[in-house]
Amino acid sequence: MNSNIVNRRVAALRQLMQAKQLDAFIFPSTDPHNGEYVPDHWKCREWISGFNGSAGIAVVTADRAALWTDSRYFIAAEEQLRGTDFVLMRERIESTPTIPQWLKTTLGQGRTFRVGIDGMVCAAATVADLASQLSTLGDFSVVTDIDPLAVLWTDRPPIPMHPLEIHPLEFAGEPATEKLARVRKAVRECHADTLLVTALDDIAWTLNLRGSDVHCNPVFVAYLLIGADESVLFVDPAKVTDEVADYLRNIGVSTAPYEAVADRLGNCTDGVILLDPASVNYTLYHAAACRVVDASSPIPTMKSVKNDTEVEGYRRAMQRDGVAMVKFLCWLEKAVERGGETECSIDRKLTELRSQQSHYRGLSFDTIAGYADHGAIVHYEATPATDIALRPEGLLLLDSGAQYTDGTTDITRTIALGPVSEWQKFVYTKVLKGHIRLQMLRFPEGACGSQLDAIARSPLWESGLNFLHGTGHGVGSYLNVHEGPHQIRQEWKPAPLKAWMTVTDEPGIYVEGQFGVRIENTLLIVPFMQTDFGSFLTFETLTLCPIDTRPLLLSLLSDDERKWLNDYHKTVRECLSPDLEGEELAWLEKATEEV
Repeated sequence: MNSNIVNRRVAALRQLMQAKQLDAFIFPSTDPHNGEYVPDHWKCREWISGFNGSAGIAVVTADRAALWTDSRYFIAAEEQLRGTDFVLMRERIESTPTIPQWLKTTLGQGRTFRVGIDGMVCAAATVADLASQLSTLGDFSVVTDIDPLAVLWTDRPPIPMHPLEIHPLEFAGEPATEKLARVRKAVRECHADTLLVTALDDIAWTLNLRGSDVHCNPVFVAYLLIGADESVLFVDPAKVTDEVADYLRNIGVSTAPYEAVADRLGNCTDGVILLDPASVNYTLYHAAACRVVDASSPIPTMKSVKNDTEVEGYRRAMQRDGVAMVKFLCWLEKAVERGGETECSIDRKLTELRSQQSHYRGLSFDTIAGYADHGAIVHYEATPATDIALRPEGLLLLDSGAQYTDGTTDITRTIALGPVSEWQKFVYTKVLKGHIRLQMLRFPEGACGSQLDAIARSPLWESGLNFLHGTGHGVGSYLNVHEGPHQIRQEWKPAPLKAWMTVTDEPGIYVEGQFGVRIENTLLIVPFMQTDFGSFLTFETLTLCPIDTRPLLLSLLSDDERKWLNDYHKTVRECLSPDLEGEELAWLEKATEEV
């Protein structure tokens, strides 16, 4: 985005702030549903700053502006903010102040400062934490009832209006009536009788419905109020087809307009409602007129543990996705030699090959095809302005995935397009060692991802290498590619790991201005053994695609790491061979040879 456009928008915002007697305004990246990926209507932080990453917070005062984001976006954000009023704040870097600290330094002291944030697009717990931190630093008040872009964003996109779809039981594996019964039981155990569900993927999973309101995520914009005897789906009626309306009636769910949810909460004066302050936005949280129980919603954990039907769906989807990947990698090898291919063109080719697979519904996220130094930009997305040609040398980092009706895929491969340096081989091998060690792990049920994270990082740490993003995240079943509550990461995330959860394994190293390496498989947590010391779990690798062995320094692999790699490649070869022939089958056999 042109920096002049951003600066004009910031100037207009400052005029409005002055009229509303606001000293600062904060723009988070979320929407009323606390989503990671949001419809265009709620991309307010992107509109005001020009930065289009999925994570970041913009803050504007009368004379300064700053944007906080994590290491995935340091390079991209620095480029996109150039020439604007915004200064980049690198999260988790020791010298970076928190937003409250920055506001105290920027605004000074001597009076009460009014800090604005739209309470509809920020979780109740986040607003409460902001207010608490500000109160310890000075005289601040937090204003939550203003959306400045309702005035300033004159061509703001509407809320999406795509129709809802029924997700068939043959793929969902459990009727919505049984899911609702399980949720109600969990709510009663929290001494409540009603639950407000705001997370879009939680709503879609619970009701066995899907949509297309969010790019790459098959969800729809709605709220769901689950009561002891009845449930209400708050959704624009134009999105509900006759078939979906009949289906909802049959499972005991009525409908109401999307905008009616706040009034409904205000009219609920009896009973007890469970609200998750970490996911319910501040405005709706404080709209409830009845007694509130603060507790985590039971749905994310239920959703994360896959049933037998979903597990088999993943396996089928991964097999088809692996076929598409092998066809692509076989094509890529000759295409790079011929010349004329770019980051964007190979993205289109891979998408084309995936679209030929049965049950394909679209991408699960925008493909990251980063060649050479672009591979060091963790969430790089090639555009016509940044697109570069591939040459028969160096490394290509390719992170991609697809939505299939029976599963969601997420895979990263780093590919040698030709000769690579010894330093690149060293980094590549270290990343692969971490990737393998995590998948070889056996661990007690109930351990959390933060306890496992060091296993993947240890080969990197011993050489003074590290990465700042997470090592793994859950993956939805024809749902969001990022799914919680469990994660594998350095930061403390206490959600326990359970059998039949999915999780990715994706360590990486990024050398700015040179190259990046990341290797990712999607895994299924499965039972390993039962002993006097409890239940132990391990991983089944769902992803089926060769790992490039050309950039390996084999001397750095231990015997058990080498065995894991050879066994994995044998599985890949056996699973994918029946669906390949000719040069593609020959390519697979060569790519999976023992090392």
